[in-house]
Amino acid sequence: MLKSFGKLFGRKRSSKKGRKGAVDTADDDNNEADDKNRHGARACRIAKSPVHEDAVVHLSAVEPGLCLSCSKDKSAALYDFENHRLVDRWTGHERELTKIQHGKTCDNIFSASRDKSVKMWKRGNPNCLQEFNGHDLVVTAIDLNHDDSWLCSGSRDNHVKLWDVNTAQCIMESSIHRNLVTDVKFVPHSHLLVQTGEDKEVRLFDTRTMQVIHSFPRKHYIQMACDVSPDGLYCVTCSNGFGGKGCEATLWDLRGRKLVHEYSDHGEAVESCIFLPTITEKQIIATTSRDTTIRLWDMNTRECLSCFPVPGSGPLTSIICYDDLSLCVSSFNQGIISLQLSPSDYSLHQTGQF
Repeated sequence: MLKSFGKLFGRKRSSKKGRKGAVDTADDDNNEADDKNRHGARACRIAKSPVHEDAVVHLSAVEPGLCLSCSKDKSAALYDFENHRLVDRWTGHERELTKIQHGKTCDNIFSASRDKSVKMWKRGNPNCLQEFNGHDLVVTAIDLNHDDSWLCSGSRDNHVKLWDVNTAQCIMESSIHRNLVTDVKFVPHSHLLVQTGEDKEVRLFDTRTMQVIHSFPRKHYIQMACDVSPDGLYCVTCSNGFGGKGCEATLWDLRGRKLVHEYSDHGEAVESCIFLPTITEKQIIATTSRDTTIRLWDMNTRECLSCFPVPGSGPLTSIICYDDLSLCVSSFNQGIISLQLSPSDYSLHQTGQF
């Protein structure tokens, strides 16, 4: 079924008059094509028009059914994939976006861009509320602390910066030679921050001083992204190997400061990695790759529990999961794919595409 949608999203769509910033509040019944998934249990709804006009590069979960996304088309969007409608769209960056983040406490949206800035937005308001300027090159990473009072940003300018969200002032920063930042994550219940970079390092910062307090053993390939377990005990990172070499995710013990496991069945670079909610006592890690597959791993045994291919998607750039075990995955060629995870056998089936 998926092969038939390659032409739909395979080319960049020409923009239509009034498309930018438009919000669709009407029923989307005429804009969806229904098809039965391979399990025959639930219809897979395919949007006739994708949310974005170019590659989707990053996602952020808001609540079940609501997916926040950003794209090379220079826009951020909020889409209701349960009711199949576009809720909001924000434009204002001068160049393509790189990362998107939803503030769970403040309910604001933060977008990073190749225009060297981070902007803050609000649902229902098309205007930028706050702008964080100070990086000299593309902003490649953003994250918020537990109460959304601090924003952390990282850039290819070798800088990691901490910002006061209310004032948009940089309160602390760190600069390390050749530290081209790829991702940052605050560690819950601590003063720690995890940072990955193109120098193949995984670093721990103390956010009270923005000093590096630990560097894990350097990997052989660039570390593309990271995530931290909800209990703050573990971190997972992923590598940009090729041809099956180095195409792995790595689990790190944040207390013991050591490498725990590697998960290595992908055939090309692993673009994203996340911890999933605990399912039937299993701790599961999800990864997406340039090999166009999504894989689920048993964190402790390293067993690959499930592999879901998305033919023709191009690189799968980002993955998010909700408490109801629904997932969304972003891609270069097929927009955003929504899926449902079955807790009985850990299988994935597609529920939509938008």
